[in-house]
Amino acid sequence: MSRPIFDPNQPFKAFTFDGEVAVVSGGARGIGFAISHTLITLGAKVLIADLDGQAAAIAAEQLGENAIGIACDVTDEPSVEALVDKAWADFGRLDMLVNNAGRAVRAKAVDVSLKDWQSVVDVNMTAVFSVSRTVVRRHLDAKDDKRTLRIVNMSSMMGLSGGGLYPNQSYQATKGAVVNLTRAMAVEWAQENVRVNALAPTWVRTDFIAPLLEDAALVEQMESLMPMRRLAEPEDIAGAAMFLLSTASAMVTGHTLAVDGGFLAQ
Repeated sequence: MSRPIFDPNQPFKAFTFDGEVAVVSGGARGIGFAISHTLITLGAKVLIADLDGQAAAIAAEQLGENAIGIACDVTDEPSVEALVDKAWADFGRLDMLVNNAGRAVRAKAVDVSLKDWQSVVDVNMTAVFSVSRTVVRRHLDAKDDKRTLRIVNMSSMMGLSGGGLYPNQSYQATKGAVVNLTRAMAVEWAQENVRVNALAPTWVRTDFIAPLLEDAALVEQMESLMPMRRLAEPEDIAGAAMFLLSTASAMVTGHTLAVDGGFLAQ
């Protein structure tokens, strides 16, 4: 097994990804776009996968020649297989996976249809398993013990909290599942040169929470619950992702890093 140890003599080298390749699901907007942008800035090549293929193509065009936009439905196994095939066909390797695609149905539990519940489960939980497993299979087939595959799953502080400001049970259940799925993946694949961690962001100013941001009173309430008294920006999450993807976190696996302005510390 290779040992990518952090080098204190060259600390910034840990945050360079020259020649490496990443797949970022839900990468066309918001947190996914910020992570893709940062990875490219640090030398990586990125496949921006998104259900909206046109948005993925536009995002890739904005980020330049080291970005490729591809339409991908993470709940569809053939679509996922095609995504991973493209990464290997175009670049001959895959070093990083960010499972960022997500869905929320914010409604009272007594009103949510089972169809809507299942749609959240399919995107937020099952797809994390499916995409990760597909990528790891290819990693194992490559039999390159010098490379460490890094996976970052997107949970949420709502996967570690019961919330309370508005009903969102399907989201909270699936994001909680991602926390333990991350642990299970990390343990099972630790001997295969695979590190798996998760991020648990607070509310982030993106289109994903646009309906919430339209309610000024709700935003004020959300901010009041944050010890730092502000919501996060996509770049706040991207910075934390770089740590988990870098050799600075070479001994970190199975961990969920809260990027929540202190919300969960209370």
